[in-house]
Amino acid sequence: MGHYENQYDDDLKTSTEVDEVIYDFQVSCTQEKIENDAVNNPKHYTNHPSGIECIQVTEHMGFNLGNAMKYIWRCDLKKDAIEDLKKARWYLDREINKRENG
Repeated sequence: MGHYENQYDDDLKTSTEVDEVIYDFQVSCTQEKIENDAVNNPKHYTNHPSGIECIQVTEHMGFNLGNAMKYIWRCDLKKDAIEDLKKARWYLDREINKRENG
């Protein structure tokens, strides 16, 4: 029995080392959750080369212009850029119509 106790004792870490391992694991899991969060942090909203998120710009715009910008912003980050550009055009046409016709 002594043999196993000695082997086990050699593998024990200090309380501080264990706390550091647990903390690093928690940080890693939290970061992975943030990076893969399709609701709060979708990749196609946060992968822009500027490093900022689209909403940081569009929240200062009106609805139609903000949505047009959103689709333009992410068109090359998703599968179908043409579809997103058409959606942007739809919102721009709405905004133009609204401004022309009061």
